[in-house]
Amino acid sequence: MGTDHRTLHNRVLAVLGPAIAAGEYATGHTFTLQGLERDFGVSRTVAREAVRVLESMRLVVSRPRTGIRVRPSRDWSVFDPQLIRWRLAGSQRMEQLRSLNELRAALEPGAAALAAQRGGAEERAQLVMVAEQMVRTGRAGDLEAFLELDIIFHRRILELSGNEMFLGLAQVVSEVLVGRTSYHLMPRNPRPEALRLHKTVAQAIRDGLPDVAEAAMRSIVTEVAVALEDEPSGVHSAT
Repeated sequence: MGTDHRTLHNRVLAVLGPAIAAGEYATGHTFTLQGLERDFGVSRTVAREAVRVLESMRLVVSRPRTGIRVRPSRDWSVFDPQLIRWRLAGSQRMEQLRSLNELRAALEPGAAALAAQRGGAEERAQLVMVAEQMVRTGRAGDLEAFLELDIIFHRRILELSGNEMFLGLAQVVSEVLVGRTSYHLMPRNPRPEALRLHKTVAQAIRDGLPDVAEAAMRSIVTEVAVALEDEPSGVHSAT
């Protein structure tokens, strides 16, 4: 019974969440539990559970007698990983990626500088090993392995920064990396310059050179921004 409920609840979310995130329902659009029950063929309990998830993400607000209303996008919990995935799956994919990369540009260069100052010697040395593995897998065209290492690389820098607020955004940074790969916005072989910059960041952090680490990380996110600007707006072809 519990498994059935979760399956039905997820089915409602899998349709309704992306539709709201894509703007298919305008701000102020109102749903009712009765309408959701009818449209999705689910029980009142399942409909209510789905609405609670959407409320937790601040996509909707539920009020007695007024129904379930879609909130303005400025109120949404934009750092919620599920909401990010929904937006990446929709028609505003490129806008979402650009927004996320602008966040990276404001966050990661400073984090790299702090990592060079605060990180432990052993952890900083290990970051160079990760960068070297990225170079090997990137040159080999193994994007799946490269993505895993890329996520580790950027997360470790946020950890080494010693700033808990930076680390709290690690999942958001990961969504940029996953999104570019999942939607075929990464070349089969990462650009040699990008690979070199990752290694430069790691070596600068290892050697305690905050200015060099910051500049190289800024170049990385700038390279991504340029690549995204070269992509057309809207949904990128998966072929």
